[in-house]
Amino acid sequence: MTTHRGHELSDFSVDKRMILVAALALPVGAFGALAAWALLRLIGLATNLFFYGRVSTSLIAVGGGHPWWQMLLLPVAGGLVIGLMARFGSEKIRGHGMPEAIESILIGGSRVDPKVAVLKPISAAISIGSGGPFGAEGPIIMTGGAIGSILAQHLHLTADERKTLLVAGAASGMAATFNSPLAAILLAVELLLFEWRPRSFIPVASGVAVSTVVRSVILGSAPIFPVATTGLHLTPGIEALAAVVGISGAIVAAGATWLVYRAEDTFSRLPIHWMWWPAIGGLIIGAGGLIEPRALGVGYDVIDQLLTGQATTGLIVGILVVKTLIWSLSLGSGTSGGVLAPIFMIGGALGAAAGLVLPSVIPGFWALLGLTAVVGGVMRSPLTGVVFTLELTHAWAVALPLLITSVVAYGVSVLLLRRSVLTEKIARRGLHLTRDYTTDPLETFFCEDIMRTPAVQLPEGAPVLHPRDTVRHAAYVLARSGAADAAVMDDAGAYLGLIGPADLLVARLHDLTEATDRDRTLRYLTRRSSPRLSPRPHAHAGSSSPTAS
Repeated sequence: MTTHRGHELSDFSVDKRMILVAALALPVGAFGALAAWALLRLIGLATNLFFYGRVSTSLIAVGGGHPWWQMLLLPVAGGLVIGLMARFGSEKIRGHGMPEAIESILIGGSRVDPKVAVLKPISAAISIGSGGPFGAEGPIIMTGGAIGSILAQHLHLTADERKTLLVAGAASGMAATFNSPLAAILLAVELLLFEWRPRSFIPVASGVAVSTVVRSVILGSAPIFPVATTGLHLTPGIEALAAVVGISGAIVAAGATWLVYRAEDTFSRLPIHWMWWPAIGGLIIGAGGLIEPRALGVGYDVIDQLLTGQATTGLIVGILVVKTLIWSLSLGSGTSGGVLAPIFMIGGALGAAAGLVLPSVIPGFWALLGLTAVVGGVMRSPLTGVVFTLELTHAWAVALPLLITSVVAYGVSVLLLRRSVLTEKIARRGLHLTRDYTTDPLETFFCEDIMRTPAVQLPEGAPVLHPRDTVRHAAYVLARSGAADAAVMDDAGAYLGLIGPADLLVARLHDLTEATDRDRTLRYLTRRSSPRLSPRPHAHAGSSSPTAS
């Protein structure tokens, strides 16, 4: 073995095409930010039209004070519209966006129908604006992903390049929605790319960077839910209690995930077309709204109150119970809407509830941990959960307890459930998705490390039937050495194929008397379908060893 072994290889598989894809990701990122802005405006418009009868694009909470029939029936009307759009427009608008994006990557060649780019945000705006307890991030993932995919299709890029631009658009929309570039990139790696390579990571990061810059111009650069950490003092006891919150978050995450798919199973058994399911889900939402009106809609104002310690006990309990139930059950109906904002609210309520009995640290401290725990448990993305919370709040001093909470929630969650809320739907469609990230051992070995060198090399013209021929000697050598095969070489020393003991035995048993003199040679027996090997050059003159060509 030489000291220059593998000198012609590199750490990463990459070429100059990466620069082209990164350049294309820049406009994708900009359009992803504009799509996020448009979706937020659409949600504001739909909410104002449904509940206040006015034309305005300001993002407003549903709140209470509305007639009971309005609270009950408006979500039903929204669900009915979504069902009609899904049936006669595109069925891809159903669901919360991320499983659909994953499925497109896995089996759709990263191709997204242009109709989805238009219908998905409209359906999400109607769903949320009519009271649906969902978020904007799932739809923007599909919309941003559609932008990248459509551009890649138009330019006839490869499947890997289409995937990269699709994910760049999805992550860019995500970053613009929450002003969270790092979390968006981590989410892309942990959930969408299925790899961490320069060829995809650099274009995605480029698109997200542009998206965040554009977002700062049109929506501002302040954190979505700023939390002050003045007076924070962490002790070993507090950090140990962070693990307790993580366990609680995992249990809530597992329960919510279970409810989503039990609801989906129940809807699938109904003797009516799936077009009507979102309207039934809307009835569940409306019933929950009668109990806790603030559980309806995207709920950014409620999340802010939970994270800043301003929520009352009644609001905390109402959100924890009602939001969890109506979100889980209505999501199973196949309506349109994202999962992150509801998870933020449910997790914040869980942490705030824990804060009612745990030691006081700073306002909203336990709500921060609860949010991270439920994100880590529901999405099985612990690093994304930590970074999301930090970027949403800019509470950087809480990084360590957040990490403890998220990792504990992640660990308990993977023990409780085989699939997450995102991947269970993929599995139900007959696809196995593994999220274990490991290095393929075959990528780290050369052929010379694992191949069994033939015990003997035989000339192609060696006779088969001569009593004291080379074949009998080769069979003896193979048997003694334990080698599986011998290599057959032509007159110039080039490799032709393999021959083994079984081939030799067949040759001895068969009657070859009718064969020509040429057919009595090893060329007649060589297995030519065997893998072709060629020497790999080394720095030292005269040395060579085989690698697959």
